[in-house]
Amino acid sequence: MFHQRLGCSSISFRHQDLAAALNTMGRLGFEEIDLGALPGVCDHVPYVLDAKAVEAVAAVVNDTGMRVRSVNGDVGDLNATLDAGAQAARERHLGMLLTLAAKTGAKALVLPCGAIDHDPLRSVEEDIDVVAAQLIHASKRAAEFGVELWTESLHYYRLCWNTERAQLLADRLAGSDVGIVMDFSHIVASGGDPVDFVDRFSSRIKHVHLRDAVPATANDPGNINLSIGNGQADFGAGLVALRDMAYAGHFSLELETRDVTHDERPAAAAKAASYISDLI
Repeated sequence: MFHQRLGCSSISFRHQDLAAALNTMGRLGFEEIDLGALPGVCDHVPYVLDAKAVEAVAAVVNDTGMRVRSVNGDVGDLNATLDAGAQAARERHLGMLLTLAAKTGAKALVLPCGAIDHDPLRSVEEDIDVVAAQLIHASKRAAEFGVELWTESLHYYRLCWNTERAQLLADRLAGSDVGIVMDFSHIVASGGDPVDFVDRFSSRIKHVHLRDAVPATANDPGNINLSIGNGQADFGAGLVALRDMAYAGHFSLELETRDVTHDERPAAAAKAASYISDLI
């Protein structure tokens, strides 16, 4: 029904429990999902994630027969300095997320590009050094599970919030196995250009999130929570740029939108999927 490389993030239906969200996406015609595991954003995966919880979530997902492209998770602020106990807790959480990714057949675990704050804890350069080191470490652990490690950079609300900082992080990840998730909405909200993003990071882009946005102005903070077609993202130009660079990865509708009601959300997702399928 939709393009074979187009999936839907469970974040799009975060108001439903996991089983209901998966059922909704399946009924709409999606065969592939991203699994949201972001505390405070999507509770489809418990933040307190132990072996029992991993088994329970994996069972719900696997019972549907849906393909999982990625698990979109968080292990805390990657630019924070942790004591031994906090670092051990992060390692345990990372291990559980990687176990979940492996048990659901996901290709990758996605982690953020720093804290939910544009201001660094030390300096921009030092903080991005720390984030890069943490991501590279996580990618090495991911390889032990047969899973890739990707980071969503840039992310409008996090440390690497614009193209300049995304470039600083990408430079530090050179030579590593860490991939980049491109998100149209965050690029546009930050004042960036999706085509420029592709030109800069084409060799590292492993996955693409699709949602609309309007950029920030002097009097407006911008908005990343818009349905496709209700913002200023040029999906046509961005997808052509990806095609021209022979992008072979997949796409996911991450419709964490606030311009439709929950009752309208399934129809809006289907409309967006048809539109994007034509562009891909």
